Amino acid sequence: MALWSVHGDGRRVRDGEVVAPDERLSWPLTMGLGLQHVAAMFSATVLVPALTGFPITTTLLFSGLGTLLFLLITRNRVPSYLGSSFAFIAPLLATRGDGIAVQLGIVLAAGLLLVGVGIAVKALGVRLLDSVMPPVVTGAVVLLIGLNLAPVATGSFAKQPLIAVLTLMVVLLCAVLSRGLLSRMSILVGVLVGWVAAALTGGLDEGRLDAVAQAAWFGLPEFAAPVLRPSEMLLVIPVVIVLVAENVGHVKAVGAVTGRDLDGSVGDSLIADGLATTLAGAGGGSGTTTYAENIGVMAATRVYSTAAYAVAAVVALVLSLVPKFGALINTVPDGVLGGATILLYGMIGLLGVRIWQANRVDFADPVVLMVVAAAVVAGVGNLTLEFGALRLEGIAWGSLAVVVLYPLLRTLSAWRSRG
Repeated sequence: MALWSVHGDGRRVRDGEVVAPDERLSWPLTMGLGLQHVAAMFSATVLVPALTGFPITTTLLFSGLGTLLFLLITRNRVPSYLGSSFAFIAPLLATRGDGIAVQLGIVLAAGLLLVGVGIAVKALGVRLLDSVMPPVVTGAVVLLIGLNLAPVATGSFAKQPLIAVLTLMVVLLCAVLSRGLLSRMSILVGVLVGWVAAALTGGLDEGRLDAVAQAAWFGLPEFAAPVLRPSEMLLVIPVVIVLVAENVGHVKAVGAVTGRDLDGSVGDSLIADGLATTLAGAGGGSGTTTYAENIGVMAATRVYSTAAYAVAAVVALVLSLVPKFGALINTVPDGVLGGATILLYGMIGLLGVRIWQANRVDFADPVVLMVVAAAVVAGVGNLTLEFGALRLEGIAWGSLAVVVLYPLLRTLSAWRSRG
């Protein structure tokens, strides 16, 4: 039995029609759509390893493998590309000085925990997430991740301010003044323009340029093994909360645009992303998540075929076998990264606010107000405390505050009201 049935004549989508996840157009058209998905996911997927010091080609390899695994586990019901998750940036930067093995331990632990959450959701239902992680909690954690990264963005920005300003302005103008794919690729366009400007003004690192010349055209990615350290395990909590929120949001969004009830696939989605992240952590890649960028491509084309995502995954696998490509991406200078991330990190933080707004979180409620206030200051101020060999920084304290204090104080408040 074929994985995908051909939609209509395979050449066009009539007005009012959509191509369902288990359908496809002709293979030439499907390949073209797959390349569009590669373009949509590309800038964000390679930006994470560029920021955190991970091998870019290795991350692309596990991104492609993870996407194929996701399609298999969700049984072609949920079209999605698994790209690098921005939720990992903060803990990976915090542990960058400890080496890639420790960083991979964080990725591996997050993947295993996400698999456990997926199994629980599959067994007990989606409502489990609403009770354990209400919007006030998920919104606060997302806000913390974005704002905690602000000093990293401003530090890179200040190293090459003119290049950073140019990059930022190109991103903003493309996003605001253009439409369609160019608008969704605004970050990639800004990075390219910034890179060219840096190259023309001598702003590229000579050592990295030499590495491009010396890199082979074809070869296997770099692999590394993880090391699990208890002192870093608490950094996993905010990452997993964000991954859960992203996966649930993605499944619901796809269900809404395709007109299908996909709530029963939430558990499968979490398990699949968890396994993909675990695989990446075991071999040397950054953690993965479902990509909202690709929902925009589907909405514009009305083609929700998982076949296009399979093509995108294969393209990522091919790119991962080109070391010269990874070395070229590594030449992106600090100013370009600063110009892009000063916007991206702010957008991550504001996604938390969007979660609050969409779910009408009431900040007139003193429990909500005080818990979030304490968590945000601890996270943004990077509160750092050491207990022997255990070192916890702001994002861990902020996440713990909202995850633990909110249900505790809510329970106490309800108990007092009954009394």
